[in-house]
Amino acid sequence: MIKEHDIKTLVHKYLQGNCTREELDSAINLFADPYHNLDLRPTLFESWNNDEIFPHPEIPKEEFSGILDKIHHRINLEPDYRLKGKRKRIFFAGMKIAAVLIVGLLLGFSFQYLKKTKPVYYTSIAPKGSISQVILPDSTIVFLNAGSQIKYKEELKKNKREVFLDGEAWFNVTKNKKKPFVVHTSFYDVNVLGTKFNVRAYKTDQEIVTTLESGSVLVSSPENFISFENVNLSPGEQLVYNLQNRSIEIKEVNTRLFTSWKDNKIIFINMNLKELIVLLERKFGVDIEITDNVILDYHYDGTIKDETILEVLDLLKETLPVKYSIKGQLIVITKK
Repeated sequence: MIKEHDIKTLVHKYLQGNCTREELDSAINLFADPYHNLDLRPTLFESWNNDEIFPHPEIPKEEFSGILDKIHHRINLEPDYRLKGKRKRIFFAGMKIAAVLIVGLLLGFSFQYLKKTKPVYYTSIAPKGSISQVILPDSTIVFLNAGSQIKYKEELKKNKREVFLDGEAWFNVTKNKKKPFVVHTSFYDVNVLGTKFNVRAYKTDQEIVTTLESGSVLVSSPENFISFENVNLSPGEQLVYNLQNRSIEIKEVNTRLFTSWKDNKIIFINMNLKELIVLLERKFGVDIEITDNVILDYHYDGTIKDETILEVLDLLKETLPVKYSIKGQLIVITKK
């Protein structure tokens, strides 16, 4: 059992990104089994309200996610943590699990703390560099991709189940004919009864994409953003909405290429480097800078599963005329 004083010191140093390698190992062991340590939850709650760690007691979750992103930056890019083989993969996976645990626990405390004064929204997030799984009260299963979040009110409407998505998520919706399930994005809604589908709706992307695995979905415009007629999708179909010209494209696709991320596996075919950079930044929680725009037009085929960001960059360097360097927490890719 770790002493109370040691737990507080370890948690504070972890949240501030000041852990040594030995302390990071201790943090992994601590966060791996938080429910069996009665001192951990009060310590996390105390950290949440500590002005030295969090400047404002009601700090937005986006800012807290940013703190975790910085931690992932340091872990992923620090040369001293280039461990070998299986040990390395377990180490990085452990840090990502720890980050998700911290988010969930702290948000849980914040909900209880603010419940008496504000309408409560339940929010689940996956910080950059992480993938998280959520089971909703109706048993619907949701996987959140890196840099994503879903939100829903404490009390759902009696005749409808609604979630609000920012980012990318895969849904396996529990069928209930009396309660349709609606995924709201900033640009359109996805209406279902019971089905498996994927929605990519990052606010920074130029395209909003819905991919249907099974069942059926109805894609519709919100009342205050009417730009297209309702569209029904069949299994294997994908709807791509272009934000720039407000156009819709419906095509048949191999759904596995667009949903494999939930199994921590990313498959890409003939993807240009501009799109790949965005994908890598989200998956690994890093910042990448391109010094020559010509590089962005290079195309690449590949699969990412257990590789670290450094291993992926080495593969790119071997197969494309590019090289990379690390400056602090920034990866710089240049043309050879």
